[in-house]
Amino acid sequence: MKHAISCCLLGLGLTAAASGAYADTTLRLGHLWPAQSAVNQDLIQAWAKQVKEDSDGALEVEIYPSQTLSKANSAYEGVVNGVADITVTLQGYTAGRFPLSEIVQLPGVSASAPQGACILQSLYDDDELGDEYADSHPLFLFTTGPAPLHTRDTEVQTPEDLEGLRIRTPSEVSSDMLESMGADPVGMPAPDIYTSMQRGVIDGLSLPWEAMKVFQVNELANYHLDIPYYTGALMAVMNRDAYEALSPEARKAIDANSGMRWAEKAGEVFYGLDSEGKEQAREQGDTIHSVEDPLNDPQWSGPLKRGTERYLERLEERGIDNAPAVYEKALSLRDGKCAL
Repeated sequence: MKHAISCCLLGLGLTAAASGAYADTTLRLGHLWPAQSAVNQDLIQAWAKQVKEDSDGALEVEIYPSQTLSKANSAYEGVVNGVADITVTLQGYTAGRFPLSEIVQLPGVSASAPQGACILQSLYDDDELGDEYADSHPLFLFTTGPAPLHTRDTEVQTPEDLEGLRIRTPSEVSSDMLESMGADPVGMPAPDIYTSMQRGVIDGLSLPWEAMKVFQVNELANYHLDIPYYTGALMAVMNRDAYEALSPEARKAIDANSGMRWAEKAGEVFYGLDSEGKEQAREQGDTIHSVEDPLNDPQWSGPLKRGTERYLERLEERGIDNAPAVYEKALSLRDGKCAL
């Protein structure tokens, strides 16, 4: 006879069917990417399929794309509170909650999605991120590729060109740097960008090439400054109670699909999508400028370095004394274990 997981878990969004040696369990996973996107199909669906296989069919992952289970800016809290069992989302959408994790977003830390994923997952594995994920059960951590600056009507080549522009910003880190260059940062989740840019609410944005294609923003942008200005930190996390309520066999299947293995897989998916997004902009005939070494560029190094220093100083002011050490560890991983 299968046994049912306690009825109290049903309030967490976790359901079980009773009949056999182990409970057949359905886990609800919500995320922000469209159902037809490669992120959903090649990463999230692939993960769900592997979990089902490794649990011999005992675990079924029900996927809710396009913010249908919870909005992007409340997805993490939704998992903590049991609205969803699992989410894949950005740390930056929960302002101030993941300050050490967001160090990987600073310019110059990561040059690609695979490298960023290696750095962020390694920081977590090495216990460098404190208790930032204490209220959830992390599955794997990863990053986007570097996010260039994209504009609709204004060609940006220098920091001064950003003066007065309303630029969508994905996080506190990038907001500071935009403000220091005279731009007006506007916060919003990625799925809201297209409509906002179409209506003139924003003049431009910082977004990885991957997301420019996935969310169709390449259709609206005409100018791109390919500068590794910002990298998005992402996470796949599970409700802690839902994880602990699983049978030992089911937890083993989840554990087998956690950590660096899937961080690397995510990095590969995002790397491929970055190449496609940039190629799409080229095919459209857009204007693309590149800043190859921004931290040593005479025009860009000052604002980017000041933004990094300001972010680390602010963390120290909040009592996060190990912020500079975590930053140095991230750079060490960049040049060592996670070197390209």
